[in-house]
Amino acid sequence: MIDISQETIAIIMLLGVLLGVITGFPLAPVIAGIALVVGYLTWGGPQVTDLFYSRMWGLIRNYVILAAPLFIFMGIMLERSGIAERLYEALYLWLGGFRGGLAVTTVLIGTILAACVGIIGASVTMLALIALPAMMKRGYNKALAAGSVCAGGTLGILIPPSIMLVLYGPMAEISVGKLFMAAFIPGLVLSGLYCTYIAIYCLFQPHKAPAVPVEERRVSFLKKTRLLFTSLVPPVILVLSVLGSIFFGVAPPTEAAAVGAFAAMLLALAYGRLTFRALRETAFETLKITSKVIFVAVCAFMFVGVFLGLGGGNVVEDIILSAPGGRWGAFALIMFVVFILGMFIDWLGIIFIMIPIITPIGPVLGFDTLWLAMMICVNLQMSFLTPPFAYAIFFLRGAAPPELGVTTADIIRGVIPYVFLIMIGLGLCIVFPQLILWLPSQMIR
Repeated sequence: MIDISQETIAIIMLLGVLLGVITGFPLAPVIAGIALVVGYLTWGGPQVTDLFYSRMWGLIRNYVILAAPLFIFMGIMLERSGIAERLYEALYLWLGGFRGGLAVTTVLIGTILAACVGIIGASVTMLALIALPAMMKRGYNKALAAGSVCAGGTLGILIPPSIMLVLYGPMAEISVGKLFMAAFIPGLVLSGLYCTYIAIYCLFQPHKAPAVPVEERRVSFLKKTRLLFTSLVPPVILVLSVLGSIFFGVAPPTEAAAVGAFAAMLLALAYGRLTFRALRETAFETLKITSKVIFVAVCAFMFVGVFLGLGGGNVVEDIILSAPGGRWGAFALIMFVVFILGMFIDWLGIIFIMIPIITPIGPVLGFDTLWLAMMICVNLQMSFLTPPFAYAIFFLRGAAPPELGVTTADIIRGVIPYVFLIMIGLGLCIVFPQLILWLPSQMIR
């Protein structure tokens, strides 16, 4: 066994992860391999084996994480129900007459889908297939159209029921129900900022987002209202029932997720989309996504166990606490590190690796643990929009119909303003912390 200082351990393990991911290797085997090698060289085989077994067993037995596959199933089933097409058809008639109205409609549908689907790939892909062609057909600027699809589609990772929050809770030992309530208002704030930006941009650049011609939206008020009601009310009732049961203390997140999954099947049945093939494909897709999440989680648990056991967490804490500027300087350093990591590492890796290390530092700095958790979650919104590791950009690039001619450069230009809008959202949550803390404080225990 080799005697290595805590500082050397921290440098080797963290730089090893970054280099491994940058060179193109998948995150899970990289972090598991580093943990295995470093743990074996410093502790020896038996101690490492016992640590890995205990941590993996603890993860598998975590009841809260069971909500993740249930919410994934709920989201995929709602995706297949045709909810996005119905919503777009309704909002298209109401907002299409405004300059930029279709881009605003895209963000609003992304916001609604966020509370239903919660899976970035599904949301961005749906918007790319439904909203992007409609905007391009009517002469929208490519960057504006692509940016609204990416920004609206990524809200699903923040607005509950979010898979990220389900996984964040056990890692930080925070109630998932409180995380759900804490994320609700910041998610709507970001949606509002996106819509405001589009409206102002189109006010000064009207030629980049023309209004839909009157003849295309000449529908009676009664028909538009009925269409909006029938497309919007069922998913809203579903989501509010799931979140409401958590808010009023009727059911914890796992049971609420089970109810939501069953209700999503009923909604698909009502829309005539529940077939054996759809059910089978939804189950297999749920299994595939859940398997990836659990695999990354198991490997990350191995990594964190070795890192913290060898004192790496103490090194990170000392660096953050010694940052210039006091506690706000330390907070800025945490935000900067999360932002940079988001450009290179999957958000799953950041949640499973960094959160157990960063979370204990919050109370030392005098920050509310729930508030700090939500600031990190809002920050992670940028990880989907900032190259080189930007999920939303890749999903849109792959799903966009080739005949539209939308390039990667168009998408990157389109998402840049939304990165700054997320920073503004972070600033608002700093100035007004009750945006995060008020709703959880109203929960019935």
